[in-house]
Amino acid sequence: MKKEAIATFAEAENYINDTPRFTSKNTMEDTKAFLHRLGDPDREMRIIHVAGTNGKGSVCAYLRSILEAAGYRTALFSSPHLVCIRERFTVGGEMISEEEFLEAFLHIYSMLDQSAPEREGRSYHPTYFEYLFFIAMLVFRKRKPDFCILETGVGGRLDATNSVSRKELSIITHIGLDHVEYLGDTVEKIAFEKAGIMQEGVPAVFWDTCPETTAVFRECAKKLGISAYSVSEKDYSFSNFKRKTIDFCVHSRYYGKSISFTLPTIAAYQRENCTLAVRGAEILDEGKTITVGQMQDGVSRCFWAGRMEEVLPGVYADGAHNEDGIRAFLETVAADGYDGRRSLLFSVVKDKDYRHMAEKLENSRLFGRVAVARMRGYRALDETCLKGLFTEGAGCCEPQAYDSVEDAFLALLEARRAEERIYIAGSLYLVGEIKELLEHDKFRRRIEKISSQP
Repeated sequence: MKKEAIATFAEAENYINDTPRFTSKNTMEDTKAFLHRLGDPDREMRIIHVAGTNGKGSVCAYLRSILEAAGYRTALFSSPHLVCIRERFTVGGEMISEEEFLEAFLHIYSMLDQSAPEREGRSYHPTYFEYLFFIAMLVFRKRKPDFCILETGVGGRLDATNSVSRKELSIITHIGLDHVEYLGDTVEKIAFEKAGIMQEGVPAVFWDTCPETTAVFRECAKKLGISAYSVSEKDYSFSNFKRKTIDFCVHSRYYGKSISFTLPTIAAYQRENCTLAVRGAEILDEGKTITVGQMQDGVSRCFWAGRMEEVLPGVYADGAHNEDGIRAFLETVAADGYDGRRSLLFSVVKDKDYRHMAEKLENSRLFGRVAVARMRGYRALDETCLKGLFTEGAGCCEPQAYDSVEDAFLALLEARRAEERIYIAGSLYLVGEIKELLEHDKFRRRIEKISSQP
């Protein structure tokens, strides 16, 4: 098969988006071999690896912010993106340029054997996620960060990011049932896949989700002969919810006291993710160079899009995309101290446990109005199925289905009462569509017109 000519960022992005047509899942040996062909860029970096069911991106964001407040230069590879594919690659908190993306893409592209499909897949072609991971490795090697933070895509043991040869630290976040078709149908099986990022000679930090997952992590650490530090709700204490911030304390291992933090968010679940990041920073640094003040400064400055993000006044978008994420989302909504009316915009992809997600939303009785709409993309659940998830006339939920996310969002804004809050949840792709809409001047003008009406 003849290679197509690619010369622009848009063409490169389109090629990657179409990558599934070229290849299926590769083995870890294949991924490692291609990383080696690229010159082992991972060997030139100090890598922090983060896996888990929920909270991975937030832990990465808090850790990045803490390290940068301490004067370190960081690179972060995360997923998924909300609007722009370059969101997945940041250095010093800034997205890489289109030129950097294209340069790395073309370097990889020049090494691909496009005849693989014709030879029954015997030649290697990276998957969508692998291609992006390789781009990250090439760009980050060139930018020379002090630390490189890698967020896994799915799982851990067989994830492309686990092909790196050496790490400084492994972190595993909260474990829940998600991607069960790939990772297993019990929390123990899922924990085993996540524990696959642990490495001999490298300390690990993990969230103590339940005795079953903790036992898996302990056993894995024992086999590797490494120290594994558990973190749980006992490691932090709540201080105060304010209007748009949370005060709490983390019990330190190295500083002999509790450290007070202010989180610039209303998301209660971020206490857990922040605590994991703080403990990770402590284990990484052993209290040698990072000060308490730098940790506090890093946390106070941290922003992670799509996690109870106030995208408009009184409109909060959250990336809760599985049953455990919905649980955390509802805990935050219930604890936010708001006494007024709440509405919800909900959408989800077909391969999630959407029935239990909707059941939790409805049983919470937190929302007086629910709008559902199909997102873009082949994975999206259609509006008829979405509406059927909620009980007609249940009192707290009176679902209304719309043809598009844009229509549903505008309908909620137009029917909004004074002081009413609107929440958006069910998928990071939904959050991405909302944020993309808000970038368009035409849509913003429609919102302004709605807001100006008496």
